[in-house]
Amino acid sequence: MKLIARLLMMLPFIHSLLGGQPLEIGSPAPQIQAVTDQGDSIDLGEELASGNVLVFFYPKAMTGGCTKQACSLRDAWDELSSREVRIFGVSSDKAATQAEFRAKHRLPFTLIADTEGTVCEAFGKGRWSRHAYIFQDGKLLWRDLSASTSNQAADVLAALDQL
Repeated sequence: MKLIARLLMMLPFIHSLLGGQPLEIGSPAPQIQAVTDQGDSIDLGEELASGNVLVFFYPKAMTGGCTKQACSLRDAWDELSSREVRIFGVSSDKAATQAEFRAKHRLPFTLIADTEGTVCEAFGKGRWSRHAYIFQDGKLLWRDLSASTSNQAADVLAALDQL
């Protein structure tokens, strides 16, 4: 009985790591507030409500795979911008770490500091998983629930070609 009680107490922690049900294609954009790498509040729901927006999640700034993922999108910035795609990168790092990551790698897009996990929760995503989502005018059109590292931009561009 004590073991069951302990396991039940751990469920919120386990859920935060694994995540819930990811957003389904056709879902409306989550209506959520977030904090940018500059420490400013942003209405992410409003940002996702118009145009083409990519939201990509990475586990931790300054690590190998996450750097490859972000730099892949940086290197495709001209092509993505020509297609009028806005980009937001999300991790659980603090705003200061996100700002350092952005500056160090000259990332031309906004990073979001999801220290409380509210953005991850809104997307139904676990803290350590790597996801990517494309919204058009507030509607989810594409998702990748095992997003690539160095091929993230190629995957996104291929998805945009299909949309």
